[in-house]
Amino acid sequence: MSTTDRIEKSIVLKAPVARVWQALTDAHEFGTWFRVKLESAFVEGRRVAGQITHPGYEHVRFDVLVERIEPQRYFAYRWHPYAVDPKVDYSKEPTTRVEFTLESLGAGTRLVVVESGFDRIPAHRRDEALRMNSEGWAGQLRNVQRHVDG
Repeated sequence: MSTTDRIEKSIVLKAPVARVWQALTDAHEFGTWFRVKLESAFVEGRRVAGQITHPGYEHVRFDVLVERIEPQRYFAYRWHPYAVDPKVDYSKEPTTRVEFTLESLGAGTRLVVVESGFDRIPAHRRDEALRMNSEGWAGQLRNVQRHVDG
C-alpha cells in the first residue's frame, strides 16, 4: 500500500470508550459533531444517508455503507471521498473505507481514524480528495474531542 492510499489520524480523548463509542455510532450524536443530519441509524450492512450541515457544504449528501460494527472497539463504513461537486455523478467510482478504532487508556480513549483506498480513486481527483479529507479528518477529530471532552 502506498503512502498516497491512506490517511491516518489519531487523538487521545479524556472520555471513556463508552462515551466515544456513543458519539461515533449514535446517528444523532455523530450528526452533531460531524455536521450532518442523518436519516437513519448506523446498522451493519445498510446504507445511511443525510444532508451535510457544515457551512459551505450544505449541498452535499452524506451517503455511506456501514461495513462493520464491533461494539466499543471498531466502526467502519465506505463512501465516496470528497464527493462535493453537485454536477458530478460519483456513484460509478470506487469508494474508500473509513475505519474508527477505539483503545481504552484508563479513563481516556485513543481514537484512530483511517481512510484507505485513495489509489483506486480516478487520477484526476485523487490528490485533491486525499488532501481535503486529510484536512477534514484533522478537523473532525477536534470536533469529536470538543463533543466528548466538553
